[in-house]
Amino acid sequence: MKKWMMVLLSVLFIAVLTACTTESSGDKNKDNNSDQEEASSDTATLNMNNAEEPTSLDPPMGFDSVSWNVLNNLMEGLTRLGKDHQPQPATAEKWDVSSDGTVYTFHIRDDAKWSNGDDVTAGDFEYAWKRLLNPETASPAAFLGYFIKGGEAYNNGEGSADDVMVEAVNDKELKVTLKAPTNYFLNVISNPAFFPVNKKVAEENEEWYADADSFVGNGPFSLAEWKHDSEMLMEKNENYWDKDTVKLNKVHWAMVNDVNTEYQMYKSGDLDTSGIPPELAEKLMESDEVKIQDQAGTYFYRFNVNKEPFQNKKIRKAFAMSINQQDIVDYVTKNKEEPAYGFVSYGFESPSGEDFREHNGSLVEYNPEEAKKLLEEGMKEEGYDELPAVTLSYNTSEAHKTIAETIQQMLKESLGVEVTLENAEWNVFLQNQKDLKHQLSRSSFLADYADPINFLESFITDSSMNRTGWSNKEYDQLIADAKQETDEEKRWEDMYKAEKVLFEDMPIFPIHFYNQVNLQKDSVSGIVRHPVGYLELKWAEKK
Repeated sequence: MKKWMMVLLSVLFIAVLTACTTESSGDKNKDNNSDQEEASSDTATLNMNNAEEPTSLDPPMGFDSVSWNVLNNLMEGLTRLGKDHQPQPATAEKWDVSSDGTVYTFHIRDDAKWSNGDDVTAGDFEYAWKRLLNPETASPAAFLGYFIKGGEAYNNGEGSADDVMVEAVNDKELKVTLKAPTNYFLNVISNPAFFPVNKKVAEENEEWYADADSFVGNGPFSLAEWKHDSEMLMEKNENYWDKDTVKLNKVHWAMVNDVNTEYQMYKSGDLDTSGIPPELAEKLMESDEVKIQDQAGTYFYRFNVNKEPFQNKKIRKAFAMSINQQDIVDYVTKNKEEPAYGFVSYGFESPSGEDFREHNGSLVEYNPEEAKKLLEEGMKEEGYDELPAVTLSYNTSEAHKTIAETIQQMLKESLGVEVTLENAEWNVFLQNQKDLKHQLSRSSFLADYADPINFLESFITDSSMNRTGWSNKEYDQLIADAKQETDEEKRWEDMYKAEKVLFEDMPIFPIHFYNQVNLQKDSVSGIVRHPVGYLELKWAEKK
């Protein structure tokens, strides 16, 4: 038996953690029939797990799934993704587009209100979008605003806020001018980074987003309680323009970062949804309560090309080709994911109707013999008699740990390389990755909007999402060209070429494409999990 499989089996024998429970924070309705009221309160409160404390509920800063889960239900942009995952009118009831496709004029609903009763205005959007692009904000999502004329220059310190072509024409009309026609722009602005901010509230309290008492949103729910690092409670927002669609009274969020504990809470009735522990996957995947949905994203590892020995392309390729992605999804994660042999996931259709991933094929594959050869060549090029010590870093999680241990054993088995593992809590890990302190570190990408360019733009030089130290002029030019190209066939050709350049240099290596596998109680319906990672509870019900 392969050594990495022995490690996996040992992990699977670890006892499931003791179940923990959370108390419902829901108040009973004041009515004459107390039994009926309690049942009504229970069925109208959905119990979810967010795994971790949101990074931030400030829209330009909460740029990750643990923030999006909550933020996307507390707030709303000009557009919102519908049940079909396509952008639909939201805070904006309609929009006009100029004949050349570069000027959008959004008309904000008269009944769009903030949770404190204030009107949502075009000025709130202008304030928020310019704040997203303000270099002093240091938003990791600022690059999404580069489609807007003047946005990139302002964010790079080469322009001013006045140069950003976002203008509140009046209280209910927002005019936005793009650098070039962008047929997926309405999809982009459904991202939480483009949510409005109540300008009056924010100017009175810069930390308005940090606690339940001060938080003001404009979405289907309002924030009633927030016990940091512990739990959150959302309540139906009675000021929401489409409140009649919202069926839930309350949503309670636990913060439990262990899938075994989460599953025990689901079994005991403290949660209405749960992930599946890998050791129980075979047994549970056939359950009627399992929901499997697509997700546009990739689980992968980043090399730091500025740290030895990964300044050498052949050594990077040797490590990448030592990893058996198929075995990892079959025996480790066991969630029916697709192994990843490129970076852009399945599900993106070209103008000719061809899937991006199928067209570009496999750009890296398991080949231990070739990996050994490349390692020897790379070490010779660098003058290494012995490979410098390598540390693989991951953020604390049993799932990440198991994958890291499996990779550790694969590298030892294929290359004879001893790799040290280290873990850190998410915020510390993420900051160290951004600061290029890791040698080799796990990562994940979930699409911010539905287009392959979103995957690929992460690795241009100086992108806040790059985190590898890698820079390639040809790659940068291909991405720049694709963003300006109005001919869709040509745009896709640029993106195909860019991904191939990325894998020729190999600053990353992929493990698997994401899907969304969850257990869900039969009493719950209407939860929408978009492929781009936003969770929608607007249409959810609990009977």
